[in-house]
Amino acid sequence: MRVKVMSRSADEFTRERSNDLQRVSRNYDPNLRTQEKAVEYVRALNASKLDKVFARPFIGAMDGHIDAISCMAKNPSHLKGLFSGSMDGDIRLWDIASRKTVCQYPGHQGAVRGLTVSTDGRILVSCGSDCTVRLWRVPLASGIESNNSSDSSDKLLASYVWKNAFWAVDHQWEGDLFATAGAQVDIWDHNRSVPVNSFEWGNDTVISVRFNPGEPNILATSGSDRSITLYDLRTSSPARKLIMRTKTNSIAWNPMEPMNFTAANENCNCYSFDARKLEEAKCVHKDHVSAVLDIDYSPTGREFVTGSYDRTVRIFQYNGGHSREIYHTKRMQRVFCVKFSCDASYVISGSDDTNLRLWKAKASEQLGVILPRERKKHEYMEAVKNRYKHLPEVKRILRHRHLPKPIYKAGLLRRTMADAEKRKEDRRRAHSAPGSLMPRKSVRKNRIIQEIE
Repeated sequence: MRVKVMSRSADEFTRERSNDLQRVSRNYDPNLRTQEKAVEYVRALNASKLDKVFARPFIGAMDGHIDAISCMAKNPSHLKGLFSGSMDGDIRLWDIASRKTVCQYPGHQGAVRGLTVSTDGRILVSCGSDCTVRLWRVPLASGIESNNSSDSSDKLLASYVWKNAFWAVDHQWEGDLFATAGAQVDIWDHNRSVPVNSFEWGNDTVISVRFNPGEPNILATSGSDRSITLYDLRTSSPARKLIMRTKTNSIAWNPMEPMNFTAANENCNCYSFDARKLEEAKCVHKDHVSAVLDIDYSPTGREFVTGSYDRTVRIFQYNGGHSREIYHTKRMQRVFCVKFSCDASYVISGSDDTNLRLWKAKASEQLGVILPRERKKHEYMEAVKNRYKHLPEVKRILRHRHLPKPIYKAGLLRRTMADAEKRKEDRRRAHSAPGSLMPRKSVRKNRIIQEIE
């Protein structure tokens, strides 16, 4: 006769130390847990509510400037280093961890319009409305905690005077060249006091310039004539030009998909383009109620941050039509510049009220050291929210954001105007002869006037 006996080894359930957790045996047969989906839905609902409870995005303000902050730059070789320039000509290096000034770079006689750092992180390039380009020595990471009592002449490596004022500057991701924007696009070398090359297409001012992260010889600019222009340093002439209905204030390339870039426009929207197909925008990012002044991509390439004249900072998914997050304070004025930190964990904004502000990229993210069990818990809650995010109650909680009253009313007014314009267009088409009106243009095309090659 055969006798069946249930047996188990003591090693499977005995704790090695008294501090260890008890091992729990789990049977994952779905027939044993008929309420599993209901339980998970409640967990997703609670996780969504807890996200709102623990949403504390603002970390702190860094004050020290005495005029509006006009530009910022990250140090690619040092995680904590951040440079900022103000309208009174003051340039500062900040330690983000301690939120204190490390050193200052006095010298500009007017507003600092552009800052950028070389690939190795040793040279800071600044330009301004005083028609000068200045190269500064950046302190090493080991000496970033040093005081700022050193003489500014020790930091200044070179100063180049040019014929006109500058509006922006950007350095190659790999190489020794940097580009300045002003009456024309000038290409400079660290060791030359005059530009090695110049590009010009039209007579209007160029207000922003950005090098491509994947191809060092390609750069994009935007001008006051509402144009976006692509240049190739290997040729002697510009490559392509796109003319829009409103001015583009800033451009940012996607670091993970270097063929794509996003333009911050004067008409409250951002437009993502594929550089190979400029006749249509890939995505239109809406939500701001005033001109978008600056934009910067996360190092992951999955999202970007924008700063606007409406005194808010918004974070968008790279392919999302609406922002996933909005940051604002009562004291923060017009946001002139924004940056993602090099580890994609923080957002830094510089505004008209002379302050830099440090925000969390994820509003409810827990700071400090996270234990493995806590990390697994957070990952599980994120997965549950993602699974049930389409259900009405979870979707309502996840989408809700508190807005200041002026921005909320301005958003309502913009929607009312858009609806009225759409009704007017529908009625005009309904009462016009067939073929007498131009065919409708999609939202991705109706802000584009023409493309010039």
